[in-house]
Amino acid sequence: MKTIKPYLLFAGLLLCAAAVHAAAMEKSTEEQKLEAGAGELNKKYSEGQDRVAGRIKAQFGVSDARLMGLRYRKMNYGEIAVALALAQGLRGGITDENLHTIVAQRQGPPVAGWDKIARGLGLKLGPVLLKIQKLTAEVRRQEKADKVKKDKKAVSRKAKEDEKARKIEKTENSEKEGMKALMRS
Repeated sequence: MKTIKPYLLFAGLLLCAAAVHAAAMEKSTEEQKLEAGAGELNKKYSEGQDRVAGRIKAQFGVSDARLMGLRYRKMNYGEIAVALALAQGLRGGITDENLHTIVAQRQGPPVAGWDKIARGLGLKLGPVLLKIQKLTAEVRRQEKADKVKKDKKAVSRKAKEDEKARKIEKTENSEKEGMKALMRS
């Protein structure tokens, strides 16, 4: 009986450690929303690459080279936007050093979630989430504007084609009328 107690104690400690680890791995509501917004940017990127990349460059004031440098680090555009938003909140803003710090923590080892990274840098995810939501809304707005523009062009092209067909039909009808008149005489 005495040999079982240490095993039970050890098993209890393992269970407690697992519960603490599981609680630490849970994502906050803000982080879940942040990842959803980043995921939408990735989806939009696959549909309109220039649109998403252009909005990221405009919102964060970064160059193509910096964007491609982050892509080279195997980051998707949603992660890039979050990393840039976090870096903006740090002293010095978006610098190579700040981005390196964020990316190193994100890619690990050990891999850290956005909430843990933000807390470690003394930042909150709320402002970052707002920036990502704003960016996503701008991409959606631009996407709709592009669709309307495309639809207007299609309608205009269709109208021109219809007008051309009417002119051809009118010409053919007048030629037929002329032929009928010649046949009668």
